[in-house]
Amino acid sequence: MALKFKPLADRVLVEPAPAEQKTTSGIIIPDTAKEKPLKGIVVAVGPGKNDESMTVKVGDAVLYGQYSGTELKLENGEYLIMKESDIYGIY
Repeated sequence: MALKFKPLADRVLVEPAPAEQKTTSGIIIPDTAKEKPLKGIVVAVGPGKNDESMTVKVGDAVLYGQYSGTELKLENGEYLIMKESDIYGIY
């Protein structure tokens, strides 16, 4: 996926994973009860700060906080932009 968007400094652009449609037992979850996804795939990474390099890279699967980032609608989808420090880890 080639985006024209390039984050600045220590910011990361993440494509959130889709919300769960049904539980493991097969119960369908209505839209009003769906939780915001807490994981996603990194699609763009800024250059980092002068004294710190970036840890995450494009293609990494990451976990982040429920209220992390700002929602953006770009060319072909919805994304979250957040600081690298808002990411809890890579899995």
